[in-house]
Amino acid sequence: MPSPFPDLPSTAAPKRGCSGPEPFAARDNLTLCPEVTLTRGRAHEICGGARRTLALWLANRTTGPVLWVSPSWQSLDLHAEGVWHHFTPSRLIFLRVLRAEDLLWSVEEALRSGAVPLVVADLPAPPALTPVRRLHLAAEQGGDLLGKRGTAPTALLLTPDKGGAPGVESRWQMSPRHLPQPDPRLKPCALRSAVPVDRWKLNRLRARSQPPQSWYVTPAPRSNCASNEAGIQPPTPPFVETPQKNETFCGGRVAPLILTKIPQ
Repeated sequence: MPSPFPDLPSTAAPKRGCSGPEPFAARDNLTLCPEVTLTRGRAHEICGGARRTLALWLANRTTGPVLWVSPSWQSLDLHAEGVWHHFTPSRLIFLRVLRAEDLLWSVEEALRSGAVPLVVADLPAPPALTPVRRLHLAAEQGGDLLGKRGTAPTALLLTPDKGGAPGVESRWQMSPRHLPQPDPRLKPCALRSAVPVDRWKLNRLRARSQPPQSWYVTPAPRSNCASNEAGIQPPTPPFVETPQKNETFCGGRVAPLILTKIPQ
């Protein structure tokens, strides 16, 4: 199926007399856990039914506002009641565009300005190669404008199904794999509250320096996490670790996640 995003002409003038981009190894990473890292200053793709959840987890690893770009004709949108479990809703800036050609143009201009550390594009279909390359260049220009290559803004391209945007730095897929809710008539409430029923399957489909890998992601048992006076856990960043490194499994009011590797 052809991409709905046309190859728009670039709006940035080429730079002269400047050195090339720094090597990937020298750039800072947007890290969810040691095995789930995204290079800053690049465009990454997230697909699957839980792509917005993963985007919120990654957004929680940044500071400052997050720009969320989506088409105005899209029926699905974020709701604060669902967002606050993963992210602070007040940090979100929503941009609803009226035309398909304005989606990636808006993302490109936001990256080039360096005004926000993360730009999330909720796209109806994977973009073409040329627009993705322009997003990479715009993110680097935004980092140059800030004067710090490691703090260059990052783009997350949310695409349906299995994705497939060419030229992205990495491609991730996350889908819900929730467990059945225990029957309250069979188990005491105290035991039922400690059973994690939320579970996701996270796949690293493509990365420049890492092989494909899959994990199951589950929240820590609720009984192990502290709550505030009202009994509500605040929307603090999730702490993701492998079971072998669980010495900081749950600390304070952090609602952690457990990352379990799936054998290939």
